[in-house]
Formats: sequence, C-alpha cells, structure tokens
Amino acid sequence: MKITGFSFIRNAIKYDYPIEESLRSLLPVTDEIIVAVGKSDDKTLELIQKIDKKKIRILQTVWDDAKREGGRVLAEETQKAYDAIADNPSGEGKINTPDWAFYLQGDEVLHEADYPVIRAATEKYRDDERVDGLLFKYKHFYGSYDYLGASRRWYRREIRIVRPPRFALRPQHIYSYKDAQGFRKDDGRKLRVKEIDAYIYHYGWVKPPAAQMQKQQTFNKYWHDDEWMKKNIPSAAEFDYSNIDSLVRFTGTHPAVMKERIRSKNWHFDFDISRSRYTLKEKISGFIERITGYRPGEYKNYIKI
Repeated sequence: MKITGFSFIRNAIKYDYPIEESLRSLLPVTDEIIVAVGKSDDKTLELIQKIDKKKIRILQTVWDDAKREGGRVLAEETQKAYDAIADNPSGEGKINTPDWAFYLQGDEVLHEADYPVIRAATEKYRDDERVDGLLFKYKHFYGSYDYLGASRRWYRREIRIVRPPRFALRPQHIYSYKDAQGFRKDDGRKLRVKEIDAYIYHYGWVKPPAAQMQKQQTFNKYWHDDEWMKKNIPSAAEFDYSNIDSLVRFTGTHPAVMKERIRSKNWHFDFDISRSRYTLKEKISGFIERITGYRPGEYKNYIKI
C-alpha cells in the first residue's frame, strides 16, 4: 500500500506555523509528501528543504493575493499539491498512483499514538470503493498548549485522507472545497467517508501574541475586503487571547514532535475554565450534545457511511 501526503504553506517562520512538526508527524505514515510552498517573505522554502530530501517533494508556487473571497486561494494552493500527486511517474514512465492521499495543513499535527489506527483504517478501506475518504476527530488548542476550545465555534471532525487523483480511472475527481477545510467531488457532492478513532492536533490558535496578530491582519484578507478589515481586525501589536467564550484544560500528551516547540514557548496565557459566555441557545445546544452526542445544526461537509 502506498500513501502520499500533501500540504501547502507560505511564510511559516513569519507567522510561526509548526509546519516542520506537521510534516515530520506525517512522514511515518506516508511514502512521499508533496508540499506546495508559496513564495514567502522569510526562509520557509529553505526550512522545508531541510526536513527530508528523499521523501518530500516541493512544488514552488505563487499565491494570488488578489483573491479575497471565501479563502479560495487556500483551496487553490491545496489543489496544486493534490493534483501534483498524479504527476509522479515511476521508473518506467508510468503513473505511480498511491492508494490514499493524506492531507495536513501547516498548523495540524498527528500524534504517534494514532499511527496504528491510521494504518489499520487505510488497509481496511483501501479496496472499498464506497469510501471516498477517512474522517478524523479534532483537538483545537487555544492560547497555549494547555487549553482546548470547548464551544460550538470549533469543528469536531474533518476529512484528512482522500482517494488520490486517478483522472483516467475514477468517474469523479475530488477537489479542495471553499477555504480548504474539506473536500468535494467535482459535481459538488459530498464525499462518503468512514470516521476513524484518530485525532488531528490543531495548533493554529497557539502562537506568540505578536505572530497571532500578524496572522489575523494578513490572513483575514483572503476572506474579507478592506472595509471589513478596518471594522473587525484591530491594529494592535499583540493578539488578545482572553476574548474567548469557553475552554477546557488539556490533560493528555502532545505529539512527540511538538516537544521542543512547547518547551521553548515564551509567552503566558491562563484562563478560568469555570467562566463561560454562552447564549441561551448555545446552552441548550450544549446540553443536548452532552446527553445525546448530537450537535444541533452542526455543519458537516461529508456523508458518514
């Protein structure tokens, strides 16, 4: 069985993305990783080049900064890496198509404890053509490595393993959807997926406050126009992490590849977990979820089978 990973990144050092940790966590469960590295203002390209020259294939790209609606440019960069999987000839000049394509974003990391589950699932569903992809659970860290997001603002699951681009064999092509959070088929249909008992550790909201503020001031431009930015994104030097509705303390272990990054954290964030700011609607929804496991009104960009 062959699995190809794919990802995209730009200005990883400037915005303090754990892209090195992300790719290193993906290496043990993939045979190759394709990374679309956007033209950056820092040494992101050099960083990726140093990780693993044998298993990481770099695709140098240029982002279209003029696209400022719905985060579409992020999906386009994802698509570049995904489509490049098909452009991978073997020694005989034939397309060496993998069985699965494994996607991680630059702030997402796998835990080594989940490797056996991932391997078992990819083997189990490899030849089951009903299954378009595999669905992962999420741990969203916020403010520091000690807290997890606990409210409805955080998505609980998303597709991270999909079928590779077999253009000549599969009747429906898979593409990166909207702002690159998930995937769809080229006729707009949702993917049919199997949920597995493995997690994505999402660290996008754990950065030094200055780097987080820079990210907010830059990345929101891929969703909104200048007027919205003026009204909603402050020009402060540092991000205020205290403006959050609800968190819980994380009691588990982080992926081993994150050890040094966590050790070198140079800012402090603390939160009173007994404090929450929920509307009545959110309280009712939370009660239903705790009792039944069902989240009313939850957006699902997939069909579980």
